Amino acid sequence: MAKKKYNSGEELANGKDQIEEAYVVWGDDIASRKEAMSKASESLEECTLIERSSAGRRSSLDYSNLDGRTGGRPGFTRTDYDFFRPDEAVPRNNIKLIMRRAEDVYHRIGLVKNVIDLMADFGVQGIRLIHTNKKIERFYQKWFDKVAGKDRSERFLNNLYKTGNIVINKQTAKIGKNAIDTMYKAAARPDLLLTNIEEVSPERKEIPWIYTFIDPVYVDVASGALASFVHNKHYQLSLPAHLRKLINSPKTDADKQIIADLPEAIILAAKEKKPFHLNPEKTIVYHYKKDDWQSFAFPMIYAIMDDINVIEKLKLADMAALDGAISNIRIFKLGSLEHKIAPTKAATAKLASILGNNVGGGTMDLVWGPDIELLESNTNVHQFLGEGKYVPHLNSIYAGLGIPPTLTGTFGAAGTTNNFISLKTLTQRLQYGRDVLSDFWNKEIIAVQKAMGFRKPARLEFDRMDLSNEEAEKSLLIQLVDRNIISDEIIQKRFGFDPEMEKTRLNRETRARKTGRMVKKASPWHDPEFENALKKTLLQLGMVTPGELNLELNTKKNGEKTAMEMKMEEPKKSTKLANDPSSESLPGQPGEGRPKLSKDQNKRKTKKFAPQTGAKLTLWANETQEKISETINPIILEYFNKKNLRSLSKEQTSLLEQVKTSALFNSQPFCKIDKNYIDGILENVNKQNDIVYRYYEWFKVLQSEIDRDLTVDETKYAKSSFYASVFSEE
Repeated sequence: MAKKKYNSGEELANGKDQIEEAYVVWGDDIASRKEAMSKASESLEECTLIERSSAGRRSSLDYSNLDGRTGGRPGFTRTDYDFFRPDEAVPRNNIKLIMRRAEDVYHRIGLVKNVIDLMADFGVQGIRLIHTNKKIERFYQKWFDKVAGKDRSERFLNNLYKTGNIVINKQTAKIGKNAIDTMYKAAARPDLLLTNIEEVSPERKEIPWIYTFIDPVYVDVASGALASFVHNKHYQLSLPAHLRKLINSPKTDADKQIIADLPEAIILAAKEKKPFHLNPEKTIVYHYKKDDWQSFAFPMIYAIMDDINVIEKLKLADMAALDGAISNIRIFKLGSLEHKIAPTKAATAKLASILGNNVGGGTMDLVWGPDIELLESNTNVHQFLGEGKYVPHLNSIYAGLGIPPTLTGTFGAAGTTNNFISLKTLTQRLQYGRDVLSDFWNKEIIAVQKAMGFRKPARLEFDRMDLSNEEAEKSLLIQLVDRNIISDEIIQKRFGFDPEMEKTRLNRETRARKTGRMVKKASPWHDPEFENALKKTLLQLGMVTPGELNLELNTKKNGEKTAMEMKMEEPKKSTKLANDPSSESLPGQPGEGRPKLSKDQNKRKTKKFAPQTGAKLTLWANETQEKISETINPIILEYFNKKNLRSLSKEQTSLLEQVKTSALFNSQPFCKIDKNYIDGILENVNKQNDIVYRYYEWFKVLQSEIDRDLTVDETKYAKSSFYASVFSEE
């Protein structure tokens, strides 16, 4: 006889507790088998419907008589699951508990902590203050260092992504009149009651100095939901119990000293156990994507708390599985019920002794009879230890934090394999944090500007965030600027620079280079030694003297002559008359040749004339003169510091024409004319000076025959004609 494990509902109601047989047996005859089956059928009365559920919030609902014999049961929801696991339950409606849980997740879960720290560090990368005035810019930069601007910015974004709410207490400092540049910290007066910093100017020389972050868990909005209807909300700080105890009962001298420096309002709030009202002019509050009807914003981590719980439970399951990964059970069966063989006490004791003496290492040889059976069970728990079960939940966590699988290497999440969309989500989330941070600092910068009396406020600048192919994109932008397809302002913005600031800097550097306070640029487009090259060319052409270039020369030795002087002293070649029997040479003079209208006594050789070549050279020379003027005119104007050609003196104009003439007659026909080619001509102009001299002699004869001064266009045509005649012969 055995005691029933479960009693029927009727017996429990009547208080009965009977002892009955748990099993029945039957023999080989039919009558005993029929009797056993009849008793077993009585157990069907205990198989009934469960009419009530005792789990969770639906325990009071009863749908057992919903439709005749058909009953209904309440669904199993997340609330029912959390009812039996309060430690795993995610807070649903209490925003303070949600923020506290988010803080706990950030500190415990390494994945979440690393992602949020990375986003905060990436968001403040390259943060700096710039200003059009360098002196004011140095002041702003030093102020930013004194208030630990970069650290405060990183904490700002960290708290924004971590808890979704930021509460800052601001303190100001008075700057002495004689210490503006060094900016020392003085005892700060109470902050000004500024409801809007753009409308009311702060007191002179009083600037923000200390920014302290307050845990938003202990901060409440005065009047609760009613504050949604007003613009300027008031906040109050609920002091924790341990702080109230410390304020009311200080133990050490250090605690007493600190409490003595606290405001009276905080001490009074601790004694009366009331919230401490924060000064609205000293309190700065920001939220992460908060709706107007909400007092505080939900943290970004709130959406992934369920997946984090699953990850933690999977880790616990792996730890438990590791403990049983190598567990085995071996069963030694003595005897056989099938063959009606039962072991005695002696056989059982003998086997136990043999197994107890075995140390468990190596192979055990066991000799036994007449019947023994060994059963060994192996565990398959090692199959549970794998990373596959983590992937869906890790993808959900990364997606909730805004990190695309393309950056984590865990592909396969539906809808997130598109590189552009997934990266765009991350960059937009980072940019949102920067926008909130910029709004905070811009207001503080304006406060400093009004306090110090600056004409313009500083500007906040970051390094540009770009997760795409930066090199290809920037190369394309530079090519578009070179082709004048986009403006310089657009590319400066795309590179993360402020166009107005860059314009001011470029103008400042240009003025510095003109005055010699800054080294000139050196590149294929900027010649740093242009002035020296021009002086060298002018000296080579003999257009200026060394004294005009402030060059000090030593006295020449007796008998020394320059190449120019030696060339000028060479005798002129005489003209030899044709058919002169005496073979005497007469000095030829202009106009003293053969008389007009006289005929040749001997037949001349036929002259080869190529009119097409001469015309082409003339046209090319005209075009070349235009290109030479476009290149040399700006150089001469810059050298003489003139605005236009009309401002040049007569000597300077003559020098300009000589330089352009030399450049033309030292150019090879039909060559490509550009700045580099002209620079090379001017440097080597002395090698072909004979053509220039011949041109000036020819031009004097032409002018004497016309008996008037030639116009600019006529002079240009004359040069082209002479050039064509000279080079067509060659």
